[in-house]
Amino acid sequence: MISQSRSRFLDLAALAALEQKRFTTRRRIEGSYSGRHLSRVQGGAGEFVDYREYTGGEDLRRLDWKVFARTGKAFVRLFQDETNLLCTVAVDASGSMRFGEDASLSTSASAKSKLEYAQWIATALSHIISRGQDQVGLAVLGNELKEWLAPGGTPTHVARIQEILEQLKTQPTTQMAGSLRQLFERSPRRGVLLILSDLLMDDLQETFAALRLFRHRGWEVVILHLVHPDEERLPPGVAFRLRGLEGEGDVDCSPAEIATQYEARFAAFLTMARQLALGAGCDYRMVSTAIPYLHTLGEFLIERAG
Repeated sequence: MISQSRSRFLDLAALAALEQKRFTTRRRIEGSYSGRHLSRVQGGAGEFVDYREYTGGEDLRRLDWKVFARTGKAFVRLFQDETNLLCTVAVDASGSMRFGEDASLSTSASAKSKLEYAQWIATALSHIISRGQDQVGLAVLGNELKEWLAPGGTPTHVARIQEILEQLKTQPTTQMAGSLRQLFERSPRRGVLLILSDLLMDDLQETFAALRLFRHRGWEVVILHLVHPDEERLPPGVAFRLRGLEGEGDVDCSPAEIATQYEARFAAFLTMARQLALGAGCDYRMVSTAIPYLHTLGEFLIERAG
């Protein structure tokens, strides 16, 4: 299904080479339409697999009434279905995502702000997922859930997602766990949660605790950890004023005085973020905004396809 949008972040000519690729899952998921993804929930019109005892609250239409009449015991038939993908793209809209927006201060000419990089990738994914006849939703994360669109696949729905992404603005927030819990409460059907974030937040432990809620319900959680090259290594210079993007204030310093300690601490942060993600059962990929988003997206889709 082709999505229609006037978004400046949707470059159809550039995406033409990726349109034959499909965002695939690594785990079995739940869906509701015929498609090409294996269902985590067995039950439907696919190949018969086995029986399982009925548990209260299940759909009575799944009962095998012949077995019930013969044995007096309630069993449901299990099938191996293929279903569509339900993917929610969640974008971090905290103030730190603005880093890199002042190109005059950046030593990496190809690098965009982390927010703009996320806008390009999220918009492209919405197009690719919808073309694969799957459903895509959007969540904008901050202290609370700023925007939420449940997964859908119509051109109007996808265009609305791309419109929200194009108009996305950051807010001076340093927490994300609450918005993820709100998203969890609004998302009863499992699928894939794909998060675009720099993970620079005060409640990182609580954020991954919230992500475990999705994993326990059977969601697949994928984290694209966005990092600007000037965050990993301080640019050269005599003196700098470091300005907090989330209300922390300014710090005047000389890079020569703090470079070694800063780079060691940032490397430790990257290691901790990866360990927390893997420990929570999430798929994790660090993404540099210095790499063109199409290259990152192409590698990501190929990696997902195995």
